[in-house]
Amino acid sequence: MLSDNIKKGVERAPHRSLLRALGLDDEDFKKPFIGVCNMYNDIVPGHKHLREITEEVKKGILQAGGVPFEFPSIAVCDGIAMNHSGMDYSLPSRELIVDTIEVMVKAHKFDGLVIVPNCDKTVPAALMAAASLNVPTVIASGGPMLKGKTPHKVGRKEEDLKSLDLITNFEGIGAYAMGEMDESELYEIECNSCPTCGSCSGMFTANSMNCIVEAMGMGMEYNGTAPAVYSSRRVLARQAGRQVMKLVEADVRPRDIMVKEAFENCLAIDMALGCSSNTVLHLMAIANAADVELNLNIIDEVSKRTPNLCKLSPFGTDYIEDLYESGGIYGVMDELSKKGLINLDCQTVYLKPIGELIKGKYGGGVIRPIDNPYSPVGGIKVLFGNLAPKGAVVKAAGVLPEMMTATLKARVFNSEEEAYESILGGKINPGDAIIIRYAGPKGGPGMREMLSPTSALNGMKLDTSVALITDGRFSGGSRGAAIGHVAPEAALGGPIAAVEDGDIIEVDIPNGKLNVKLSDEEIEERMKTVVPVKRELEGYLSRYVQHVATADKGACYRKES
Repeated sequence: MLSDNIKKGVERAPHRSLLRALGLDDEDFKKPFIGVCNMYNDIVPGHKHLREITEEVKKGILQAGGVPFEFPSIAVCDGIAMNHSGMDYSLPSRELIVDTIEVMVKAHKFDGLVIVPNCDKTVPAALMAAASLNVPTVIASGGPMLKGKTPHKVGRKEEDLKSLDLITNFEGIGAYAMGEMDESELYEIECNSCPTCGSCSGMFTANSMNCIVEAMGMGMEYNGTAPAVYSSRRVLARQAGRQVMKLVEADVRPRDIMVKEAFENCLAIDMALGCSSNTVLHLMAIANAADVELNLNIIDEVSKRTPNLCKLSPFGTDYIEDLYESGGIYGVMDELSKKGLINLDCQTVYLKPIGELIKGKYGGGVIRPIDNPYSPVGGIKVLFGNLAPKGAVVKAAGVLPEMMTATLKARVFNSEEEAYESILGGKINPGDAIIIRYAGPKGGPGMREMLSPTSALNGMKLDTSVALITDGRFSGGSRGAAIGHVAPEAALGGPIAAVEDGDIIEVDIPNGKLNVKLSDEEIEERMKTVVPVKRELEGYLSRYVQHVATADKGACYRKES
């Protein structure tokens, strides 16, 4: 056992003495030591209940004959960090979480690992850490929030009642700015849209990644969909604790599970569900940690052959709890397998192939049959062109038909704040393409999510005629013609830095094209006079920009050559 490095032999007497200070005895020294990373904190609603989840994990480990050791890591709530400088820290927190887990596991020689994440960057960080450390690992997520509902009131008709989520709030600000909603209506949404703990209730980034954990084979069945407040979530956590002990005994490690074919399964699920565009960044970063080849071209190829089977919020009226009741991720995989779109032989934490686990799990409900999809192609599309020579990403499942191809006029901004002020100030017109640049991994730094601008556009009914294009990224809650991850980014001399107000932008999502109507010569000439926007940095961000890779490489830390 790895833990023999700290507990076996005469020379480890000092180490055992310190372990005895924790309450361990001779019998414990014979058992596997299992690290349990608990990302609980008091500021992230999706993590508020993780102490209880972690306790269940530890119970499972004890039941199966292991010794659990709990340790913490951090988490950022993207919703709370949105639309101010706090968002600069969201994506960079992913790498920091990976580092904290590495330090604890390497320093203390754990034989196995259970990671308890839930929101936004914590889940991809958990998978990256698992792939990098390669000790037997199970991911035990905290689960989604239940949807909110408008309250019954005297005189309110049944047909006027509606489901709510966090995005309803963000879009409500746009509606309020247009005079289509008064302050009391916005307040009602504010008070009722986030009714429980858990990751936000739609197919946003956190839930997208929790579903991908399950598709990858790195978590228990229903890891992605069982609501945070359901008792089944506690059962899953306890099962995860027992299962990691079986992985330790069998010496099955993350890289035995996280193979190329498993990544293809994740991408198929991504496309079928219409997941957040952030999954593109995260899956490439996870693949990098696992030494698996994954790039934008591969992602686009999977999208072309995978139908979109679900329309969950923000693009539909259904929620993660509805997906849970329809068979969950295994139900979607079962349906995809009928067209040969799932690699059935991939290993899982159950020590069984995924094909055996998903058979017969399709439950209908919010999952369309594969012969009647919402779209014959997947929910994410990769775009290339002279505006994005190394690629850009759009969540095509959320783009209205009239914006799938469009010729627009550029409105250029060098910060999210400037663009947001112009949107709410009524200065954006139908036919505009909002360009927000210097928001990339290095230029932002950290690739801010542009949920506030996209939500304002939707709330103001401009999603039918306006696109937002950025070298930053978008929340999983963003919808509309939101094109992000433009690479190269402006800070690295990408052509987006050369765009000027009034330039013609050509968007062709079906054919994967994104161009500015300028010749190569014109772009080159303009770039000679571009003065890059540089931000004063300190602390962690000043170190982060020295190591972060480009968006088309997953915006992870560059591996040393």
